Amino acid sequence: MSAFLWNAAAFIVALGILVAIHEYGHFWVARRCGVKVERFSIGFGRALWRWYGKDNTEYVIAAIPLGGYVKMLDERIEAVPDAEKHRAFNNQPLWQRSAIVAAGPIANFIFAAFAYWLVMMIGVPAVKPVIGEIAPNSIAAEAGIESGMELTQVSGVETADWQAVNFALIGHIGDEAMTLTAKQSPSATYQRDYSLDLTQWQFDPEKQSPLMTLGITPYRPAITLAVAQVVEDSAAARAGLKQGDKIVEVDDTKLESWMGLVEVIKASPNQTLSLTVSRDGERQTLALTPDAREQQGQVSGYAGIAPQMEAWPESYRFMQQYGPLAAIPEAVSKTGQVISMTVNMIKKLLTGDVGVNNLSGPISIAKGAGMTAEIGLISFLGFMALISVNLGIINLLPLPVLDGGHLLFFGIEAVTRKPVSERVQDFGYRIGAAVLMMVMAVALFNDFARL
Repeated sequence: MSAFLWNAAAFIVALGILVAIHEYGHFWVARRCGVKVERFSIGFGRALWRWYGKDNTEYVIAAIPLGGYVKMLDERIEAVPDAEKHRAFNNQPLWQRSAIVAAGPIANFIFAAFAYWLVMMIGVPAVKPVIGEIAPNSIAAEAGIESGMELTQVSGVETADWQAVNFALIGHIGDEAMTLTAKQSPSATYQRDYSLDLTQWQFDPEKQSPLMTLGITPYRPAITLAVAQVVEDSAAARAGLKQGDKIVEVDDTKLESWMGLVEVIKASPNQTLSLTVSRDGERQTLALTPDAREQQGQVSGYAGIAPQMEAWPESYRFMQQYGPLAAIPEAVSKTGQVISMTVNMIKKLLTGDVGVNNLSGPISIAKGAGMTAEIGLISFLGFMALISVNLGIINLLPLPVLDGGHLLFFGIEAVTRKPVSERVQDFGYRIGAAVLMMVMAVALFNDFARL
């Protein structure tokens, strides 16, 4: 229940901020164009808070936090006094009406760049994308990629860390080929391109890692037999295990690896194991009875301990951080990459190269918001930037109920020199609403299927 409340709160905060920014884009440009704004609403439905500004605009926070709107004076909606007609939206020049409509998505793109700018100024600890292992007969192995290499680019896009690699790989879902640029080791200078055949590359982004499905396992420092963490009230805590203990033997059998210990514990639910541990240079024997846990219909043992890892090589670690000015082009470039990836994914959805099961709805967004908010500010800002770009692009789709539909009508008006008839617009709104509802239904179905 607490996880649900946390996800819901993070979702409301994130979406509320992004909707407010989107609607403020419309509001700000409308005011600059001399259009009277009657209401600025964050959310739909019953008003929870309502107040009036000095400009007589009604500001509303409503009960359903799934969108918002800016209501402008418009003769097509209501009677407008002669003295106010010059402030009506429908009486503005075509370029001003287009600017007002386009300002919402543009505001989302600007916010995304701002969020990435903050992230890059604060700085993110990162590790270089050095490959640990390559699965035999995998897509990566067939391309000639080897363990120990450092990935530097994915189809020409620079990849400083594993997050950048994963992000770039997701953009290739549905493609037939991809190029990875790598060098033999982090200290090497010579780089080489490797062409990957993706015709057989299929995976579920919600459940599988794009790297692992290509056969690439990132480098990780070796796992030791020392205990790094003991979960409170777990079987390990009850047995007396402490942070720093080195587990030497299980039932008088010497341990060779941590995975060997994991396998023994999983195979021994509710069975007492004799652990020999080294603590402060002395050996002690502890009795561990793993708890029973059911996963995917099978019962396995669970102790509640995590291992220590060897330190990362200093040459693999770095702080991804920029000064205020240097962060600007980096943030703009990152925003451009996200926009390009999102547009490509939408195109692939329309052409069938990517299945509709990849669509996500509000439940997935809420889970993502909660997870990133729990990790920290940097992750939450990155998540908001990604959703802001998606919100901007979706609103630019040429569906009459969206900003892109209005811009489509304005484009037709620019060509024909006369506004699109209200009958045609009304028909377009009905079709657009039906399409949007269908997409939302599919996204919600996918959300529930992933629960």
